[in-house]
Amino acid sequence: MFDGIIFDLDGTLWDATDMVAVAWEKVINDKTGLGIKISGDDLKRLFGRPLPVIIEALLPELTKQQQEEVLEVCTQAEYDELRINPGKLYDGLVDTLKVLSKKYKLFIVSNCQAGYIELFFEVTGLDKYFADYECPGKSGLLKAANNRLIVERNALKNPVYVGDTMGDKEASDEAGIPFIFASYGYGEVDNYYAKIESIDELQKILM
Repeated sequence: MFDGIIFDLDGTLWDATDMVAVAWEKVINDKTGLGIKISGDDLKRLFGRPLPVIIEALLPELTKQQQEEVLEVCTQAEYDELRINPGKLYDGLVDTLKVLSKKYKLFIVSNCQAGYIELFFEVTGLDKYFADYECPGKSGLLKAANNRLIVERNALKNPVYVGDTMGDKEASDEAGIPFIFASYGYGEVDNYYAKIESIDELQKILM
């Protein structure tokens, strides 16, 4: 029925929120002196949104320019931390990708900065399973438009999107792509094509 599977990254393929929180908290407090605390749970409530929206929610007292400057440093610190302490892959992910990639082309579309998906590939070695990927940091576009880019570049006729937040669902709807809700992730979604409680359940639905 489907000819491609597009995945979200954070909350769908891995959970890196605790590691990112460590890096961001240190950078923000070093640069601003605000003394704020950031936890992985704080980021889970925000991930899935564009990065400027996330940093504005964390630092509303700063100007847009200050937020952008802090975010740039946070990004580099995040990469440094994740190279030492990578995010946690969800149980069953590797075996599921192995199985699905035999029948489908696999893709990633995430609302992340340039280099983040590449870092995911670097620290996990999972790039061999994915045919293409896109993000705002690379294209300058948000998730719905990036889904359409993936569809157009890879001549997909009937892809499906797997994600964990309402933002993922809305972007899928806007792009005209059926949505599978990864309920083990960060968000709450209703009205989906299918729901999975673990990543390996995709094999039952799609194989």
